[in-house]
Amino acid sequence: MDSGCSARFTAVLDDQKMSSNSTLTESLHEKTIVFGLKLWVVIGISVGASLLGVLLILIVCLTIQTWIKRSRRTFKEIPITQIPSASKDIKEVRAVDQFLPSDFVVHDGLLLAIENEPVESVDKDVNQLAQEDNMCQREDNNPSVSFCHVDNYDEIQSISTCEQSSSHAPADSVPMAGLPEFSYLGWGHWFTLRDLELATNCFSKDNIIGEGGYGFVYRGRLSNGTPVAVKKILNNLGQAEREFRVEVEAIGHVRHKNLVRLLGYCVEGTQRMLVYEYVNNGNLESWLHGELSQYSSLTWLARMKILLGTAKALAYLHEAIEPKVVHRDIKASNILIDDEFNAKISDFGLAKMLGAGKSHIATRVMGTFGYVAPEYANSGLLNEKSDVYSFGVLLLEAITGRDPIDYDRPPNEVNLVDWLKMMVANRRSEEVLDPNLERRPSTKELKRALLTALRCIDLNAEKRPRMDQVVRMLDSNEPIPQEERRQRQNHISNNSETEPLRGKNSSEKSDAPENEMRPPRYNKNRAFSSSK
Repeated sequence: MDSGCSARFTAVLDDQKMSSNSTLTESLHEKTIVFGLKLWVVIGISVGASLLGVLLILIVCLTIQTWIKRSRRTFKEIPITQIPSASKDIKEVRAVDQFLPSDFVVHDGLLLAIENEPVESVDKDVNQLAQEDNMCQREDNNPSVSFCHVDNYDEIQSISTCEQSSSHAPADSVPMAGLPEFSYLGWGHWFTLRDLELATNCFSKDNIIGEGGYGFVYRGRLSNGTPVAVKKILNNLGQAEREFRVEVEAIGHVRHKNLVRLLGYCVEGTQRMLVYEYVNNGNLESWLHGELSQYSSLTWLARMKILLGTAKALAYLHEAIEPKVVHRDIKASNILIDDEFNAKISDFGLAKMLGAGKSHIATRVMGTFGYVAPEYANSGLLNEKSDVYSFGVLLLEAITGRDPIDYDRPPNEVNLVDWLKMMVANRRSEEVLDPNLERRPSTKELKRALLTALRCIDLNAEKRPRMDQVVRMLDSNEPIPQEERRQRQNHISNNSETEPLRGKNSSEKSDAPENEMRPPRYNKNRAFSSSK
């Protein structure tokens, strides 16, 4: 009986299995709404598509991994002497035959122009630079506008070694016997971040000598003992990259005794730094209005030497190289002064290039209030005559000892240019001289300087002289032609601007002897007294 029950149970199970298989088969053969395909066909297509998708994903991942490995291998092979991407448009500089005044001095005998030989770009490689160094960061934001005075570098104690570790060793692969060697491209040295950390004591706050909206300038000393100024540009919304490109393109190749020399640069990750020669005697602003003016006043001869050097540098930028460089921010704080009271123009962060055949370029108005040419301020059209105007204001500043804009003075004396024109028109030109001058120049010397300045600040930009003409006007004993003087009548009321300046054709000599060129040096370690 038990065996009979078991047989019946087995038969029931077999019937159920057959019924289930029949139902499943019928379901798989039923047509679906997907193009009327049977269910088993749709399932097969779905499984095949899934397998194909997984295979494609694996192929893409392998391809990306291979590309990354190749990119890293290519980056490791980049030589340290290769130019950064910010300089990729700079071309090699060669000598050109251009007319300049006979006494026009060019550092190391180089007159420079640009050839059409593009430098190989390394954009992709430089953008892959990784910050592997543990940097000594400082991001103080104290906007000012230019280099500040610094005491004599000889008084600086030796800089201690930075404690932070870095994956980069100093760039000993490039000879450092004297000033940094030029790269194979003919200019500059590519410093590593570690080099500049060691030079500036990890960008110590104690080594800051200048600060502004652009960032900070640090004094430092390279491993070979060369004193330098390191400009660390803040990376505010790409500002570092823009300023880096502008300064490198403007003065990366040029060499002139009255231009601050760009020794090299640093490009690592987002860091953009420029390394300049160190100029240790302050700037014109500090001598005229700043801390140095409290101890000694620049003599007339020293002022004219500084202004003449500035004029020669601008003549070089405007006339001797192609494309010409418009500085766009000529002012007293950007005129550095060395031990021999030679001027050195600095801070090319706003500079613009003016190519051959271009009379001007349209650009956003930038500069320093009081120095900006009126036609540029009104229209945004820039050319080298804007620098000429700024130089004229600078010359007036040196003559009078006044700031271009001084709100502490009476209303009619706030603007230096307007006040001086009024004084000259009223035949009071002798009264504009800086009262801090211990020895006055001769009347002839004063009038020559004033006439030169007035020509430079002519409201009609076309009537302003070129800077090479300004050099001859400042550095010549010949009288300025009468027809040139008469041009002053166009912007001084009642044709009276140049009348008091024509004066007598006197042969007066300067009251200041030649050995009075240099005022005493400022030394913070001893009491300072002006010579009487």
